[in-house]
Amino acid sequence: MSKKTRNIVIAVAVLLVLVIGALLIYNSAKPDAVAGDKNLLIVVVHGDESRKEFPINTSAETLRGALEQESLIEGTESEYGIYITSVDGEAADESLQQWWCITKNGEMLMTGADDTMIADGEQYELTLTTGW
Repeated sequence: MSKKTRNIVIAVAVLLVLVIGALLIYNSAKPDAVAGDKNLLIVVVHGDESRKEFPINTSAETLRGALEQESLIEGTESEYGIYITSVDGEAADESLQQWWCITKNGEMLMTGADDTMIADGEQYELTLTTGW
C-alpha cells in the first residue's frame, strides 16, 4: 500500500470515529420524553408582529403533538417530519422566503417539532420569519 493510500485510509478511519462519537454524544444528551400532563405556553408572533399566547395542557410527548392537539399548525410531511407552513391560520409565503421559526424561551431550536420533547412549564415561540 502506498503512503498516499495509507494516509487516506487513516483519515477516513479518524473521520468515522469522530462521526460515531458525535452521534453517541447527541443521543446521550437528547432529552427523554416526559410522560403525563404538561402545561406549556405557546407564543405565536405573526407577520404583522402581533403576539398571541396559547396556554396548552397536554399529555403529548413532542411539541408537534401539543401543537396539533390544539389545531395550531398545518404543514407538509417530509423525511424529517412536519414542515410547518401555517400557524394560527397564517400561512408562510414561500415566494417571500417566509417560514415559521421555532424557539424555546427565545433560543432557536436545533430540532424540529417532531423531535422536540416537551416538559411541564416550558415556553415555545413560533415566529413568522422572512429570509432564508
